[in-house]
Amino acid sequence: MLEIRQLRAGYGQVQVLHGVDLNVDSGRIVALLGSNGAGKSTLNNNISGIYRPFSGRITWEGTEIAGLRSERVVELGIIQVPEGRRIFPNLSVRENLELGAYRRARSRRNQNLERVMDLFPRLRERQIQTAGTLSGGEQQMLAIGRGLMAEPRLLILDEPSLGLSPLLVEEMFGLIQDLNSQGLSIFLVEQNVMQSLEIAHQAYVLENGRVTLSGPAAELIDDPNLKKVYLGL
Repeated sequence: MLEIRQLRAGYGQVQVLHGVDLNVDSGRIVALLGSNGAGKSTLNNNISGIYRPFSGRITWEGTEIAGLRSERVVELGIIQVPEGRRIFPNLSVRENLELGAYRRARSRRNQNLERVMDLFPRLRERQIQTAGTLSGGEQQMLAIGRGLMAEPRLLILDEPSLGLSPLLVEEMFGLIQDLNSQGLSIFLVEQNVMQSLEIAHQAYVLENGRVTLSGPAAELIDDPNLKKVYLGL
């Protein structure tokens, strides 16, 4: 579905990614793991068309998309829920959700709105509430719901568990599994290593802009190098 080959990217003269190779297959949860500064968000923003890579290839179903404008990437069905939620705090919950269908699936906005509110009953209860007054967990629900309004074919989740309580983190990972069970392909970018590996099919570890480990998630859980780097074992 999504194939990345020898991707080099960064900002200005600063190179952050150094030849990244990565695949996301249809119907799978693929986890990208790494600490702050590893280059995870840089990779997301190049996939999403926010930045243009220095070199390398990003192909979507066999078609080169590196350097496409971000709105065109959205129209293809690649939808990113960015780190930090990035909701519109002065708009209502409903208005935030409706904006999710601005570039894609506009004709089915009302049906998708109902679907999202069924998925997140708390958003239905708060649909006229100003989004900036929601709790952190509710804002994350809103950010994901806004992404779902565009009927994604690939949903990129950038640090969805960041800043959430342990209980809400459990709920978030359960939600990701539920969405995937409905056929949605998910690219999960996380620092939460063990819980990500427990739900993912495939995983990659990014360190200093390079993929240092990759393979089936169930195998990486027991990888001694991963345990050494992230768990101190």
